[in-house]
This record gives sequence, structure tokens and C-alpha cells, in this order.
Amino acid sequence: MAKKQILLNAFNMNCVGHINHGLWTHPRDNSVDYNTIEYWTDLARLLERGLFDGLFIADIVGVYDVYQHSIDLTLRESIQLPVNDPLLLVSAMAAATKHLGFGITSNLSYEPPYLFARRMSTLDHLTRGRIGWNIVTGYLDSGARAMGLQGQIPHDERYERADDYLELVYKLWEGSWEDGAARRDKAARVFADPAKVHRIHHEGPYYRLDGYHLCEPSIQRTPLLFQAGTSARGQQFAARHAEAIFISAQDKETTRQLVQNLRAQAVQAGRRPDDIKIYAGIAAVVGATAREAQEKFDDYWHYASAEAGLAHFASSVNVDFARYGLDEPIDYSRGNAIQSAAQTAQANAMTRRKLLERFRLGSRYPTLVGDAQQVADELESWANEVGIDGFNLSRTVTPESYEDFIDLVIPELQNRGSYKTAYAEGSLRQKLFGQGDRLPARHPAAAHRHVPAPAAQGEPA
Repeated sequence: MAKKQILLNAFNMNCVGHINHGLWTHPRDNSVDYNTIEYWTDLARLLERGLFDGLFIADIVGVYDVYQHSIDLTLRESIQLPVNDPLLLVSAMAAATKHLGFGITSNLSYEPPYLFARRMSTLDHLTRGRIGWNIVTGYLDSGARAMGLQGQIPHDERYERADDYLELVYKLWEGSWEDGAARRDKAARVFADPAKVHRIHHEGPYYRLDGYHLCEPSIQRTPLLFQAGTSARGQQFAARHAEAIFISAQDKETTRQLVQNLRAQAVQAGRRPDDIKIYAGIAAVVGATAREAQEKFDDYWHYASAEAGLAHFASSVNVDFARYGLDEPIDYSRGNAIQSAAQTAQANAMTRRKLLERFRLGSRYPTLVGDAQQVADELESWANEVGIDGFNLSRTVTPESYEDFIDLVIPELQNRGSYKTAYAEGSLRQKLFGQGDRLPARHPAAAHRHVPAPAAQGEPA
């Protein structure tokens, strides 16, 4: 029986400090070059050498200003500030690669759906079907205020709006242009057949539209759909819409239960358990030997900033940890940010001292430290025992951390039969699921596809 194939995305962001805060100060780290095109094209080529499925690019709208009610530490440590637009990176990276996919985070709360649908279709055309969309609704009050609101929209209402938004863009991507509408017939002077291009009407509780999709169908039509919410309402949304779900892994038993619950909810939504791929966020510090890996981790630790990690998390749960003593109980219940993160912290009684210890490498994600065999063992354990399909591998010291993983861990996984030795052909969706470029008929987007009317009796079909 063939072994389960582990999926891998590199997890990054168009900024200096992303997840493992403080490591931009390491002498071998080049993340201060984030605003150059070469930084991104070199990274894309490196990841394609390692046969990564994709580059998952995070994004935020707003700044981290909850900790100490200030952005002073955010600016000093570049905690996702400055942060540049992720979409504008893709064309250059796509031109430098042939297979690497791109998962782009875009906040639907602040993106007009009509123009957003065009941008994603354009990228799907230019990348030949290698685009995914990480659907987020936002969680920063600073972003809401910057966009002209008094504060963040209530948590569950953000998902209600998201359901309406998704229905609208599905109609544009799946239903406005039929396959074959773009004829490109120079002799007949017909580029597109008017009978196969349809006006879209949408009257939802939050969004309205009356118009045509501005793009002809791309390879995937709808981009591959990522989602990262694991609150109760977020899980409901993911079970209906998502093809790939990004979770924060805790202990293996808790994560196994979450994975099983997500798949069960997908079935309840009329889909199949394997219609979703589940990714966990991790970091890895790898050496040729276990001792070398530990020495590398100790070296990194001297440059990392646990306090910067705490400031990042403060905005994630909307709690100013500067108000609490090191061992004082913390109330996480009043936030309107990332609900699942707050609930987990509350359930584990995470004090400021515990959080600082957890953020030792500047990050709340689990960090694997070891030689190739040890890291591969742990990845296989999460995949086979917990049910994870793949991992979003965050950077530590860049590009060193990706180079080490590619040169040491990837060959080990390949030798075990747990990782591909070549890319499959086709779109990002085809590579991950092997069932074609388009969403399957059981996905809710399929309900918005145009079905041609049957021919009248006596007319040719």
C-alpha cells in the first residue's frame, strides 16, 4: 500500500518579521530585502527545487497596537509592519517557476467582490491555474478603524458576510461565462459568443451586483480555496467552502479531534471527508546531526524576541498582556479577534510567563528541532496518527531555514516514500486533489454554473 504523501507550503508574508519574531536581526537572515523582486523570485525558485506545493502568503489589514496600546515595539521589531501587498508578488514568481502554487491571503471585509474576482481570475490566467485564495475576514480593530469603521464587525457576523461574498464571487467565476464562450474566431470576427456570456444578478443580505464577470474563464475558474478559522462559526464556514484548512496544531490528541470534526462537518455539508486538505503551522530547525540542530536553535534563540511574539499574540486575541503580571490569571473572553486562539489560551490558563516561554523563538507555532530523521519522524507522526495532510512551514532564518529543510528533510521523506519526487502536471487544484482543474459538482460553487437550456423539439441539440 502506498504511503501517505505529505503536502508542504512555505509560510511567508510580504514583510520583515512574520511569525518567528526577532530573527530578522540574525546576520544570515535576508528578510530585510522583502521589498525587492529578487528576494521573492529567488525564494520561489528555491521552493520549486524542493518540490513545495505552494507558497502561502499571509496578510493583515491594520497594525498590532494592542500591546502597551502602542505600535512602538511593533515598529522596532517590524512585527508585520511594514507590510506590502501580497498579490503583486505573484506574477514575477510565477514567471520564475513552472509548478509552484501561490496561496494569497485577501480580506473580503475590505475588498469589493466585483474587482477582487477580476484580480484572482487574472492571476489564475497568468499562472496557468496556480492560484489559491486564503479567505479571511479580518480581526484587527486598527484595520477596521483605518477602513473607516468604528471597530471590528462582530465575529460571527463577519462569517455571515463571508457566506454572502462567496456566493457572489461563485456566480461570477462559475456562472457568468460558459466554457467555449471565448471563441477567438478571427475569420468570423467573433471573439466571444454573446449567447454564452450571462449577466449576474445578486441580491444578498450584505452585497449586491448586477453585471458580467470581466474575465473569460481561467483554468480553475474559482481559485483553490484556503481558510484558517477554527472557531465554531469558522469551522462551519470551512466545512462548506474550504478545500484547504490551515490550523494551529496543539497536542496531538486535541488536534486529531479537530481534524475528525472538520471532516465530519464537511460530510454534513454534502461533501466528502477528503474534499478538504488540513495543514498545520510549524517551524523547523534542522541540522546534519541532532547536535548541530540544537546548536543552531540555541544560536537563533539569541536573536529571537519573545516579547515581540507576545505583542503579536496580544492583537490576535485583543488582550494587552502588559497589564498583567507574569503569573496573573488572564481574561481572554472579551476579545473580538481570533476567537479560537483566545479560547485555547483561556482553556490552557496561559499566563504572561507561560506565553513568553512558548514564544522563545518569537513564535507560537510548534518548532521541530533535530536531524532529518527526527524531523521526518515527527512529520510522519502528525500525518499518519493525527490525520494532518500537510504543513505550512514558517521561516526562521531566511533563506537558510528553507534551504536546510530542502537539502536534508525532503530527501529523507522521499526515501521513505512520504513525499513526491516530481511535480504532477496541471493546476494547483489538480496537483493537490488529482480530480481535475475545477471544483467538484458537490461543492456549493457548482450550483451557480450555467446549464444551457435544452434544445427545442426538432432543433439540433
